[in-house]
Amino acid sequence: MFGLFKKRKYPEFWQEHVDKVKDSTKYFNYEDIRFVALDTETTGFHYESDRILCIGAVGIKNNKIMVSDSFEIYIKQEVFNSETVKIHGIRKNGNEYKVSEEEALKQFIAYLDDAVIVAHHTIFDVTMINVALRRMNLGPLKSKQLDTNFIHRKLHSQDKNIKTFSLDKLCEIYNIKKHDRHTASGDALITAFIFLKLTNRYQKSNALNLKDLMKTYYHL
Repeated sequence: MFGLFKKRKYPEFWQEHVDKVKDSTKYFNYEDIRFVALDTETTGFHYESDRILCIGAVGIKNNKIMVSDSFEIYIKQEVFNSETVKIHGIRKNGNEYKVSEEEALKQFIAYLDDAVIVAHHTIFDVTMINVALRRMNLGPLKSKQLDTNFIHRKLHSQDKNIKTFSLDKLCEIYNIKKHDRHTASGDALITAFIFLKLTNRYQKSNALNLKDLMKTYYHL
C-alpha cells in the first residue's frame, strides 16, 4: 500500500532539467539570460500521429547569436510522409546520421539546460517535443518560452488584429535573408535573427519587459 505514495524516480537527465529551470535566477536580467532559438522539422502537423525528424537550435545571449552554441540532430523515422519530404528534404534512408527519438530528446534537453526557448509559433515545436516526451513517460518541458509571432504583434499595435504571421512574412518585414529555409537549423537561425530585431525594438521603445512576454505568451 505504501508503495503508492513513493515519489516517482525520473531519469537523471530529466530531473536535472526540472531542477535547473526551477532554480535559475537569471530570468529577469536580460544580459544574463541564455535564449535558445528552436525549430523542428516533422512528418506533418498532427501532434499524436506525426513525428519529429530533426531538431535545430542556436544560442543567443546579450544581443548576440552564439553560432558556436548550436545544436542539430536527426531522428530515425518511425513515420514516413512522402509529401513533407518535398518541403524539408529529409528522406527516410538519407545520408544524415540519425538517432532514436529518446536519444535525440536526451541530447536536446542537455543542450537546452535552463535556457528560455524562442521559436516561431512556439506552441507547435514545443508541443511536438512534449508529446514525444510523453511517449517516454516524461514532460512537458519546464523551460520558459517566447514566440516571435506574438512579440511582433505586441510591439506593433497596428498588427494586433492579424493573428498569424508566417516566418517568411517576418523575414520580409525585418529584411532578413532566408538562408537554408525549411531546415531545422536554418529556420532556428532565421528565428534568432528575427528575435534580435524584435528585442532591439523592444529595448528602444521600452514598451514591454521580458517578464510580461513570458507570462502573456500562454494566453495566445
